[in-house]
Amino acid sequence: MKKKELILIGSILAAAAILSLAMAFFRRSGSESIRITVAGEEYGTWPLSEDQTIEIGSTNVCEIKNGRAVMTEADCPDHLCMKQAPIDENGGVIVCLPNQVIIEGTGSADDSDEEAVDVVM
Repeated sequence: MKKKELILIGSILAAAAILSLAMAFFRRSGSESIRITVAGEEYGTWPLSEDQTIEIGSTNVCEIKNGRAVMTEADCPDHLCMKQAPIDENGGVIVCLPNQVIIEGTGSADDSDEEAVDVVM
């Protein structure tokens, strides 16, 4: 290999290492809980560490088991929400559009305050 090729390969490896370290440093903490909203209103927040079944009104049922949340029952016609990937420590979202139910992974069950963002117009 020529000297220029070695420098190019070394530069690419160094850039990849720097990007990898930056991503690890700025990576958002994983989900420790789920937040359920119905028709835009917060229904509640539950920890992923506690196995439980949550009845969401009379339309949906969410189950938390082994650190994963899934939609187990829904009275919507297509049941797409029941086929969505579970929410775990990596986060995720489950949406039931007909019933306006959203389940999303959040930081922790104790964190009710999101980061405040000021909007200046």
